[in-house]
Amino acid sequence: MTSTALRSRAWKLLEMVTTPLLPSDYLDLVSPLRAGADLRGRIEAVHPETGDAATVVIRPGRGWRGHTAGQYVRIGVDVDGVRLWRAYSITSPTNRQDGRVTITVKAIPDGKVSNHLVRRAKPGTLVQLDQATGDFVLPRAKPAKVLYLTAGSGITPVMGMLRDIELDDAVMIHCAPQPQDVIFRDELHVLVADKKLRLTEVHTDTDGMLDIARLDDLVPDWAERETWACGPAGLLDAAEEHWTEHGVRERLHTERFRPGIIVTGDGDSGGEVTFSATGKTVDADGATPLLDVGEEAGVLMPSGCRMGICFGCVTPLKAGAVRDLRTGEITEAEPGVLIQTCVSAAAGPCDIER
Repeated sequence: MTSTALRSRAWKLLEMVTTPLLPSDYLDLVSPLRAGADLRGRIEAVHPETGDAATVVIRPGRGWRGHTAGQYVRIGVDVDGVRLWRAYSITSPTNRQDGRVTITVKAIPDGKVSNHLVRRAKPGTLVQLDQATGDFVLPRAKPAKVLYLTAGSGITPVMGMLRDIELDDAVMIHCAPQPQDVIFRDELHVLVADKKLRLTEVHTDTDGMLDIARLDDLVPDWAERETWACGPAGLLDAAEEHWTEHGVRERLHTERFRPGIIVTGDGDSGGEVTFSATGKTVDADGATPLLDVGEEAGVLMPSGCRMGICFGCVTPLKAGAVRDLRTGEITEAEPGVLIQTCVSAAAGPCDIER
């Protein structure tokens, strides 16, 4: 018998011993960040940045493939027994020697994950990770002149860029209510003192909201600069309109943290389910699998084991949120997200591509 066959036989015997769990479930307890495991990270530190923002230092598992400055990562955090996923910009440079990455989180009103990470997350906590993604990044060839236009936590992807690459001519306009609300303010001023950045702070409590027309005074050559903008939708909408009116829209790169507000139901409240491909809409409770909801409505639904094992029922989630009936985990719609309709129920209004 070959060594491969011996290992296979030993593994099958081990599976018999550990049933109903798998041997990997036990390995996860002692080595959750090992190669081959689901990608996770361990929180190793949490550093306050402002009164409502903190930087979370995470050691990713061995499956982590790194990131490009400006990208974001989705993390799954268990809050009150429910796993919730959110996306946060990576604020650490790509060449950090200790292999750890950082995200910087601003707590928002009623934000379950953001408040948990800022105020209650402890070193040693495990979180689920996806690989880094996003195209809000600098090109390989350094632009001659750059403008960063940011507000609030919109500074986080740009800080990842500033820490990663030094540019010859970089200008930043950053908006925050008051000086003490400016995330990374001390570090930004060090860059200014070292002549690596020209910074204009707009304190909206005293200065008012930034009028995009003020760019002519604040940065006279703004139209000549490649611009990366991140912040509230109002600021980005105004910027896109302004750049378009001046015929330089291709020089503006924007990052929107959330394309829309997702309303999730509480507990088993369910919601209105739309099957957009067939144009049918029905009300569903929060305990009935979407597979059953669709079949009852006369929608042709793919199916298989109906137990969440075979993945024969996976379907794109176009909008809204669903709850995994086995774990309680909420999955929110994003491009490319697939759900298992046999073990998922409506968690508020949602749109299933069937």
